[in-house]
Amino acid sequence: MDCVIEVKGVTKRFKEYKALDNVTLNFERGKIHGLIGRNGSGKTVLFKCICGFLRLDEGEILVDGKKIGKETESPEDLGVIIESPGFLPGYSGYQNLSFLAGIRGKIHKKEIRQVLKRVGLDPDSKKHVGKYSMGMRQRLGIAQAIMEEPHLLILDEPMNGLDNHGVKEVRELLLKLKEEGKTILLASHNREDISVLCDTVAEIDKGKIISRGGMK
Repeated sequence: MDCVIEVKGVTKRFKEYKALDNVTLNFERGKIHGLIGRNGSGKTVLFKCICGFLRLDEGEILVDGKKIGKETESPEDLGVIIESPGFLPGYSGYQNLSFLAGIRGKIHKKEIRQVLKRVGLDPDSKKHVGKYSMGMRQRLGIAQAIMEEPHLLILDEPMNGLDNHGVKEVRELLLKLKEEGKTILLASHNREDISVLCDTVAEIDKGKIISRGGMK
């Protein structure tokens, strides 16, 4: 099995509270992996640990064979949505992505325009992000996550705020990204998203993995 992410015996505490309790999971390359669980179950904490945003108390996480927090601070080729994407409210969606793209200089105007169209936003719109609906902000967050063509995507509730049409479009986009060889970790409280999209699903409750299986 070609695993892009290996989570080995991971425990994360906040004072006396165990947010993750001896979690072990592998995620195979080129598939969509679902993570389900109620609010507070540990989904977001696990994603933050994989991204290197939180330090582990026990265990280790390897991404592409490198230990997070030891051999690398965070995965090198990663697109992520965790919680509400933060954007500058007084600028357009295109301007926001341009500022972010300028940090690494990997993509330019043409690619930014393409990715906005891909998520159903108008690259020529002058509308400020502060006036966006929740669904438009979520689309912009997805655009930001995928714009530099990372091979790994970690998406925490990417359908939040989308209407039925938006959900259908984002599902189609995620399946296309999988076809392109991307590995996607997807947290959702919507079991339909999981059944439509995911090759594997793990259920987490009170920081423990309580079930794991293939969907397809």
